[in-house]
Amino acid sequence: MEHIDFALEPPHDYVELNQLLKLVGLCDSGGAGKAIVAAGVVTVDGTLELRKTCKIHAGQRVVVDDEVAILVHAAG
Repeated sequence: MEHIDFALEPPHDYVELNQLLKLVGLCDSGGAGKAIVAAGVVTVDGTLELRKTCKIHAGQRVVVDDEVAILVHAAG
């Protein structure tokens, strides 16, 4: 499984799930990120997540299709 670290830059304390998928390069747009979430292949902290714009905070782990794990942390 590929692992990606993502740092939340101040003043932001969260990132929307569809935007996170775009920012780490798993898709080209937020709309494409929404499609990935809608496909039912994304888990957040081990739980299936179907809310396309749910807020992802530092300390959470997002897994896409059991192939890519994204660990979100605060910058610094």
